[in-house]
Amino acid sequence: MIEKETFSLSPIMETLDKFDLAILQELQADGRLTNAELAQRVGLSPAPCWRRVRSLEERGFIQGYRAVLDRDKLGLGVLAFVRLDADRNNGDVTRQLEQAIRAIPEVVACHYISGSGTFELQVVSRDLHHFSAFAREVLLNLPNVKDLHTSFSLGEVKAGGAIPLTHLAENQGSHSAKR
Repeated sequence: MIEKETFSLSPIMETLDKFDLAILQELQADGRLTNAELAQRVGLSPAPCWRRVRSLEERGFIQGYRAVLDRDKLGLGVLAFVRLDADRNNGDVTRQLEQAIRAIPEVVACHYISGSGTFELQVVSRDLHHFSAFAREVLLNLPNVKDLHTSFSLGEVKAGGAIPLTHLAENQGSHSAKR
């Protein structure tokens, strides 16, 4: 009897195989692929490919599909990085601030950060004049905001990149060689 090898590096490796990784890679490159196109690219027939995609969605590896829009063409030429400092960092106040940030469409991303500051926001705006008004009227009036510090993007080098999967494929290859 052959024992199934478990991997101590990552529990993810037990649930993703080379076909799953190939599906994830292909869908990151082009989320509009038909199931037939995807199946052909990853070397599966359409039915098993579709089942795998559904499974990846249900298990949360694929969180959704969306169009990538050109913010400049849509009149949002300013991208600002705003470090927001909270006055107090306790549970209820922080949750109120999080909820308020989530409700602002101009905030396209927000992260808790280490070091100075509490949150790092990515904010889009039409121009500097509109950003200035937005910062004064919206951001500074959020609950528990003590201060904010802004940097502006001078040009985009890389954005919305695919999540790298090479570490999973490398781990899988080294483990399958041991079998």
